[in-house]
Amino acid sequence: MKARVSLFFSLLTGLLIFGAFYYPSVNNAQKEAIIMQTLINGLNQLHYRPVKLNDDFSKKAFNLYIDRLDGLHRFFTQSEIEQLKNYEYKIDDEINASTYQFFDLSYNLYTQAIKRVSGFYKDLLKEPFDFSKPDAIETDGDKRAYPKNEKELKAFWRKWFKYETMIRLSDKLEEQKNEQDESVEKKSIPILEKEARKAVEERYDRLFERMAKDRRSDRLSDYLNAITNVYDPHTGYFAPKDKANFDISMSGTLEGIGARLQEDGEFTKVSSIVPGGPAWKQKGLEVDDKIVKVAQGDNEALDVTGMRVDDVVKYIRGKKGTVVKLTVKKVDGTTQVIPITRDVVIIGESFAKSLIIETGEEIGKVGYIRLPRFYADFNRRGGRSCATDVAKEVAKLKAENVNGIIIDLRNNGGGSLRDVVRMSGLFIEEGPIVQVKAKEGKAEVLSDKDPRVQYDGPLVVMVNTYSASASEIMAAALQDYGRAIIVGSNSTFGKGTVQRFFDLDRAIRGFNEIKPLGEVKLTIQKFYRVNGGSTQLKGVIPDIILPDRYHYLKDLGEKEHEFPLEWTEIDPVDYSQSVSSLDNLAEVKAASNQRVAHNETFQMILKSAKRLKEQREDTNQTLNLDEYQKWADELEVASKKYKKIAEKEVIPNVRNIKVDLTEIEKDESKQARNEDWIKAIKKDIYIEEVLNIMRDMTKKQ
Repeated sequence: MKARVSLFFSLLTGLLIFGAFYYPSVNNAQKEAIIMQTLINGLNQLHYRPVKLNDDFSKKAFNLYIDRLDGLHRFFTQSEIEQLKNYEYKIDDEINASTYQFFDLSYNLYTQAIKRVSGFYKDLLKEPFDFSKPDAIETDGDKRAYPKNEKELKAFWRKWFKYETMIRLSDKLEEQKNEQDESVEKKSIPILEKEARKAVEERYDRLFERMAKDRRSDRLSDYLNAITNVYDPHTGYFAPKDKANFDISMSGTLEGIGARLQEDGEFTKVSSIVPGGPAWKQKGLEVDDKIVKVAQGDNEALDVTGMRVDDVVKYIRGKKGTVVKLTVKKVDGTTQVIPITRDVVIIGESFAKSLIIETGEEIGKVGYIRLPRFYADFNRRGGRSCATDVAKEVAKLKAENVNGIIIDLRNNGGGSLRDVVRMSGLFIEEGPIVQVKAKEGKAEVLSDKDPRVQYDGPLVVMVNTYSASASEIMAAALQDYGRAIIVGSNSTFGKGTVQRFFDLDRAIRGFNEIKPLGEVKLTIQKFYRVNGGSTQLKGVIPDIILPDRYHYLKDLGEKEHEFPLEWTEIDPVDYSQSVSSLDNLAEVKAASNQRVAHNETFQMILKSAKRLKEQREDTNQTLNLDEYQKWADELEVASKKYKKIAEKEVIPNVRNIKVDLTEIEKDESKQARNEDWIKAIKKDIYIEEVLNIMRDMTKKQ
């Protein structure tokens, strides 16, 4: 089969051109072999860092696949894992031979394992659980061996159901305690425990029903992506329906609330909030929140843990003006119910905008520019560009005679490379901004060619863990030039790679009966700073670090992934600027560190961050209800205390630029959104500290 399906990729004028091959009529097994060989040949020829197909590769792909298949160790037994381990060092051989013996075995064993558990789980939920005795469960599969036999498997599942029931029982007791309506009858713990058990049963009814419907093609995509992800986490195979879903997620938002979601094990996790959308306006929903329940208005909430993300989306979507209530698990372990009124996304909120912050006599006026993403409309001549828009905001701020400018790139996931080059050039004379390198040949240097400097005053760029790609390029360039002080969390995201989609159908001419084959998303280039270092993996380390809730977590952003491309460096390019200097950076940094050390809110953030680290590490969970409730109450008290402090206004004088008011006042909805935005800025402790940094910069300069 290998000789018959041997294909090749070639890159020509930026397009993927495949050799035209003819195949006789093919069955499904042959189609899968064609997909595998086309995929691997493309990866080895076009990927930035091709990987050798050997035993080391095989072991990595094996472990990745098994972990994704049963990372919690709750379906397979040890004997089944031993059967699969016979192929631990043979996946490379199977790829070369175009065979799927390992995948076929895993598919059959996993299907049997699901049937086995679905056959006994209801019996484990028939009797009440006793939460009064000391007991615990290890929730991290990596810290538990696979069950030796079915008896151990059942024992694990009984504990697992006890754990899930306890969490729901605790929530029900909390809801009952907080019930304001005295006419509502209080329920006893046995009744609430029965309701909680029933909710767990219904959740697993849905889970096993869904799993029973999984097709071979679904599992095959998982297997192929375990192989592609050994190259790097952003390289992957997209079956036709997966590519369609990807296109929908990239082109817009989840209709209804304006948030993007992704699967995270058992949960559906918020991956980003769309500026201007209902969730953004409501302010309660945050990145990394895990959605556990969805309710339509005042109706009973539906448990959505274990559901596919596309099924969860169906419950979240709805008509404009209706209310959906999301029960979410926050990163600090607390649970919140967040009501969101469904609405259309306000596209304008995704664009650059600015404010004036009056600081008093010491600095005077400071300009603040918020850029949610590096947007660019490539489809229309003269389409909107973030570089052009930021240049306009800078001009408006200069007209107001500001004594410093803050550019806020927090949570900005990137976008147009062309615009980040032009935007960085607003603050320096002409010069290189970023280097882009393919696996072969010299790096391409992208430069600002405009000698004008639109703004030459004090400049601070704000970033955080979710500032990625283009945001990192801009922060890195201005840091390397010594043109701005970069302020933020321990580091930015660390995604310094470029991907492109290639259609596998181009490998075969005709024979539409086996198409579509899907597409492959390939990492083909890497970004490098002008100083020669990559933004990959390390990200950009700010000049001044301000603590956030992830302060003590080391494996965030790109580091969270398996097999990310390594940090590397190439030759630097010549760069310099004579606009301004940061000779006093060490003094400014020391002053900021001193303030943070004595700031009550920042110290509370550090305590919360330490608690979060401890929670991540302590995966052995109690099954004693009193102990669990005590732990949950402590989290809730700390959370409420922080929220109370976070609601304080710390920046009293924030206003719009005068020329913007005419447009804002034309529309009541714009006025309301503008008022909300200004209120949020006034409470932002990070901006408050950046203003202090700006004061120290101007003082020394």
